[in-house]
Amino acid sequence: MTKHTDPSVRLPGTTEAGRTALRSLLILGLSLAPAAAMADLGDATTIASGLANPRGIAFAPNGALYVAEAGSGGPGPCNLSPVPGNGPRCYGETGSITRILGDGSVKRVLTGLPSMVLLRDGTVEGGVTDVAFFGTTAFVTMGWGGNPADRAALGGKSALFGTLLQMAPSGTYKVLADIAAHEAEFNPGGGNPDSNPYNTLAQPGRRIVVDPGANALVEVLANGRTRTFAVPPRLPGLPPFMAGRESVPTSVVEGPDGAIYVGQLTSFPFWQGTSSVLRFSSDGSTTETYATGFTAVVDLAFDTGGALYVLEVARGQASPFPPPNPGLGIGRLLRVCPGSAPEVLLTGLDYASGLAIGPDDAAYLTNRGASPTDGEVLRLPLTPCP
Repeated sequence: MTKHTDPSVRLPGTTEAGRTALRSLLILGLSLAPAAAMADLGDATTIASGLANPRGIAFAPNGALYVAEAGSGGPGPCNLSPVPGNGPRCYGETGSITRILGDGSVKRVLTGLPSMVLLRDGTVEGGVTDVAFFGTTAFVTMGWGGNPADRAALGGKSALFGTLLQMAPSGTYKVLADIAAHEAEFNPGGGNPDSNPYNTLAQPGRRIVVDPGANALVEVLANGRTRTFAVPPRLPGLPPFMAGRESVPTSVVEGPDGAIYVGQLTSFPFWQGTSSVLRFSSDGSTTETYATGFTAVVDLAFDTGGALYVLEVARGQASPFPPPNPGLGIGRLLRVCPGSAPEVLLTGLDYASGLAIGPDDAAYLTNRGASPTDGEVLRLPLTPCP
């Protein structure tokens, strides 16, 4: 059984409104890309397609690219989505981890993982969200989106929702830690219990899991013991919501300096240019703002030259609120070269949610991630920073 330790980090006053907004934007009741005609994908090429709600991606030491597919749900059991107006979502065991080799061959190396999708449009609200490597061992993040206690009623493999799995090269796996149980026991971000593990950083002796439902980062030791690594500070209010906003962390990477870098989605209404990348000390005790001016950040990556790449899932809201068109539906890839302001590398992304820099120094990202049938992986060649 997974053991949990005193989290010691807590942020009172977290509002349920921010968590509900997260579910609406991230877990994934809303398709954020209604206009493919708006795309400007530049030099990006498609290296894999036909994926089911693809999320995070990572390279194995042998150069193979692995993709987390959240799946297409199934016949049920069903329950009501926690996102108001989304209707029922139904269970199936259609999630997978997929391997893409350099010759373009695609193989699902781990199948049968649990998945929850909306009946109305097939977008996913629970399932595989990320894959990360430490050596040849992979760590698979299982999202949930909701109260941890609601998992049990679904039966099947529903206990895997909200957990971190450890996967061997053969595709066999075991549960390393129950991140949702950590939220149920300690609730480090406050508010009603809510867990949606989304992204994982694998380091020697530990894994750091971002749980945007809990508004927290959870450290998992090699023996499965968990503790709260950090709770990002609240953000200042913006008109007409002046009470302050939740940070809502979504992504975590190790920087070239050994520090921990965390990207923010922020809570509703996702104002343009108000997300930041935070820099935490390696023990989580201190934090500072590293780069600003982003919107709805869902993933981060560093290249070998120290440049930071930031993936945005949407353009966000623009004042006045609410505008006639909320402005959701275009994602972007940006780069922050050391000592420089952010530059836009790619626009027109359709629910892009995973990012990795390959051994060939190109950027790889998942696209069309709100589709149960048409998800894809893109490759964008990169030039060095000036």
